[in-house]
Amino acid sequence: MIRKTLNASRLQQEVDRRIHRLQEIVDDGVKIRVPRPQLQEPDKTGCNWNMAHFGNAAGFERDIEGVLKAVRAEYNLSTETKDTGNPFED
Repeated sequence: MIRKTLNASRLQQEVDRRIHRLQEIVDDGVKIRVPRPQLQEPDKTGCNWNMAHFGNAAGFERDIEGVLKAVRAEYNLSTETKDTGNPFED
């Protein structure tokens, strides 16, 4: 399966969205802090990012790991940087 590419903010939002719609998390009313994805060398599956140090996640590690596994299988982190240009160029 070919992965889609998202920038760091969109990838963070997607993981956050999926975590906060899990029934166990909805039922407990907990708000988990989702960190920004970190670029890494592609692993054996071809995924080039990972996330670590979720906040307020005690007791939900298995649920979070399941979401991460699914999202890492679908998306790669964009490595393109936007050139905003130098506004002071002559």
